[in-house]
Amino acid sequence: MRIPVLAIIIPCRDEEESIEHTLKRLLEVFYELKNNNKISDKSFIFCIDDGSNDNTWDLIKKCNKEFQGSVKGIKFSRNFGNQRAILAGLFESSKYNPDCYISLDADLQQDENKIAEFLEKYENGAKIVFGIRNDRKTDGFFKKNSALAFYKLMNILGVNLKKNHSDYRLVSSEVVDTLRNFPETNMFLRGIFNELGFKKDYVYFDVKERYAGKTKYNFFSLFSLAINGITSFSIVPLRFVTILGFIMSIASFAVGVSAVIDKLWGNSIVPGWTTIVVALGFIGGIQILCVGIIGEYLGQLFQEVKSRPRYIIEETAN
Repeated sequence: MRIPVLAIIIPCRDEEESIEHTLKRLLEVFYELKNNNKISDKSFIFCIDDGSNDNTWDLIKKCNKEFQGSVKGIKFSRNFGNQRAILAGLFESSKYNPDCYISLDADLQQDENKIAEFLEKYENGAKIVFGIRNDRKTDGFFKKNSALAFYKLMNILGVNLKKNHSDYRLVSSEVVDTLRNFPETNMFLRGIFNELGFKKDYVYFDVKERYAGKTKYNFFSLFSLAINGITSFSIVPLRFVTILGFIMSIASFAVGVSAVIDKLWGNSIVPGWTTIVVALGFIGGIQILCVGIIGEYLGQLFQEVKSRPRYIIEETAN
């Protein structure tokens, strides 16, 4: 097997405090891998500035000039989101003909020393290698438990996701070529790569503390990612709405029959305004929940039907 050309894909947003350190550290890893004939001299790092409001892009361009050929990148015209940034990195860097790609967070919390192990799995025939966290000790209470709940929910809904896998993964050029056949505007990559087939393997790593800055993932971005993952890969919520509506219809019919029987037999019915209010509130809440679930799916259809570009590139650094 010939020495592979590796492209490391790094989505960035407001990472001026860490991006220069990250790139220099990854180039040190490159140097070691090249000396050991693990990767070709043509290997490179490809950064995607996802609408940063600081000097992230200027620092990427600085490194592009300083390490000519080893650091490349593109700048989005605005923020398009982490998943589209990774997708753009895979597609736009493919023009340089890499044999494999590894996506990695800009904060370097994912252990860059494991890159050699990813490549070893690739050399042994794996086309997709998933990076799996050993634990979530570095996460706060809310993030840790919400993440675990998300993976459990996705599995219940029939979506095959590997627990504690983020977007630290290696994919081969064949996988990226296959990915081009998926025209969705909003792609949930953790689910897509599980759907593609191909030989898979796993690398386990420990999460480190951030070198600098703060995470750009807040509750709303994580919630949006979860909703996108659910609506992209499962129709179980829609079936839940159907079943729930059927159950509520039967319950309402039973209550109606009971009321008619009481009336015919002349039983006195004590007005129970509390029961009525509680029942109406419960049923109203269920209806709003069901409408919201249906709305999420309609929203996904609306986004896909428009077929707008997944991202817009404002500037490049070759």
